[in-house]
Amino acid sequence: MPDKTGEWTRLVEEIMMCRKCPLHETRTRPVPGEGSLDAEIMFVGEAPGRREDETGRPFVGAAGRLLSELLGSIGLRREDVFITNIVKCRPPGNRDPREEEIAACSPYLIRQIRLIKPRIIVALGRHSGRFLFTQAGLRWAPLSAIHGKTYTVTIAGVTARLVATYHPAAALYNPRLRGVLEEDFKKIQSLLRDRGGERGQRSLFDYM
Repeated sequence: MPDKTGEWTRLVEEIMMCRKCPLHETRTRPVPGEGSLDAEIMFVGEAPGRREDETGRPFVGAAGRLLSELLGSIGLRREDVFITNIVKCRPPGNRDPREEEIAACSPYLIRQIRLIKPRIIVALGRHSGRFLFTQAGLRWAPLSAIHGKTYTVTIAGVTARLVATYHPAAALYNPRLRGVLEEDFKKIQSLLRDRGGERGQRSLFDYM
């Protein structure tokens, strides 16, 4: 699929060279995202942390280990899905991404959605949730009220099922949220099963 290969390569190169916001001044490595370019499901976090900044890979710290466990609990591996963040560079001190940083970086996420065309988009945390809900023309509400609910949306011309849930890091600080995440992932598993057949999966490394 040369068009997909070329678009992914160009997108990664642009992210690696990006200077659109001040985060490039303090980052070690940008974190474009990884997984299958043909993934049926895309997970969108908020921003890289320290380990992600060091490695250039998303969700490789403690929150990433929990995400991998949650994926395994519903029969998925990291290479079966696509994982990224709304902001591709680490905010200093792991603070929340600012609105102007999200505004500068979010066009990369939009291009990723157009490229991958996922059937299911999962927002991990309130920043990615608010952005994706806004893009879909939905009113954002507290995660406690909407987590695990499914919305059929069109974002960047791609029609998908949108689900918001808590960021895995939140469950590390508040263990009671782990059960909530596990239940939400069971709902995601049900969405995957709704499809009559499975799309063939290919790793993004097959395109590099």
